[in-house]
Amino acid sequence: MPGTDQEARLEALETRIAYQDHTIEELNATITEQWRAIDLLTKKLAMMEEQVRTGSYIADPATDKPPPHY
Repeated sequence: MPGTDQEARLEALETRIAYQDHTIEELNATITEQWRAIDLLTKKLAMMEEQVRTGSYIADPATDKPPPHY
């Protein structure tokens, strides 16, 4: 019966589309999370670059205690 073949093909296509929609949603969630991580890392890098530029990362020997092995 030709109608049954078309119905089977239609069902297979619907199943495939549902699977692809699910995959797209998962990929979108992954990409969104990666962009959040990239944004956070970019901000942290900018802060570190600013600290390097201003010299605020340099330890002050006058206020730092010597290591325990001294």
